[in-house]
Amino acid sequence: MVLFLTIIIRYFSSKSTICCDRAFKNEDDTLYQAQVNKVDYILSKLYLKEGMSLLDIGCGWGFLLIEAAKKYKVKGTGITLSREQYKEFKSRIQKEHLEDYLTVELMDYRDLPKWGKCFDRVVSVGMLEHVGRENYQLFNDCVNAVLKDKGLYLLHFISQLKEMETDSWMKKYIFPGGVIPSLREIVSSMGNDDFHILDIENLRRHYEKTLLYWADNFHNHLDKISEMFDEKFIRMWDLYLNACAANFHIGGIDLHQILVTKGVNNELPLTRWY
Repeated sequence: MVLFLTIIIRYFSSKSTICCDRAFKNEDDTLYQAQVNKVDYILSKLYLKEGMSLLDIGCGWGFLLIEAAKKYKVKGTGITLSREQYKEFKSRIQKEHLEDYLTVELMDYRDLPKWGKCFDRVVSVGMLEHVGRENYQLFNDCVNAVLKDKGLYLLHFISQLKEMETDSWMKKYIFPGGVIPSLREIVSSMGNDDFHILDIENLRRHYEKTLLYWADNFHNHLDKISEMFDEKFIRMWDLYLNACAANFHIGGIDLHQILVTKGVNNELPLTRWY
């Protein structure tokens, strides 16, 4: 995981970048444009209104919340376990003069129920894969504890058709402790928290394209990467990026977004507003 973050942060993009799935509106979209498209799409699904409160669980460098504050004037809070992300996001809030809109906390999602705060909207992008199969229900329970009645919750995660163990090579070299959930086990756990599903969308092909961009950027910076890592690492990471792209291409893994309401909400548009 440390190696993954090092490469992504230093060589694939700026510190604002997150995975650009559901992003490529045009064939010639850049990786950055895809990132902007993706965040816009997620925010539109959340049906934000000025003055609403938004929690981002696993907020990364804060790009999503910064966009939400600028475009929708919402009050956003991000939580992360990364001290580097916490410091950088806090700095960006100040640079963007968004102190009246945004805050960031160094916090574990498991501490949310005792936090004493509630939000109109909750979003989590690309974090569920890291909590472990035994904690999926706990994760949703923690969201339930901080989401207001009728509130919207968007969960974005890599998924697979069936419950399977992580590939042994990936588990050893790339994502120690990482697990890819199946769609059905996440949907099943949501019912226990009275989460009513509005929409499930598969964005698999966008992630394939993202990975191919990353692979190109990786090769374009091999001179710098070779100064940091040996040939074994370079070959391993090259295999990881391209093998994952291939796996998304053939449907071995998927990328899902699930949009739910806490309890019944009859105040939303009848059709998909986004």
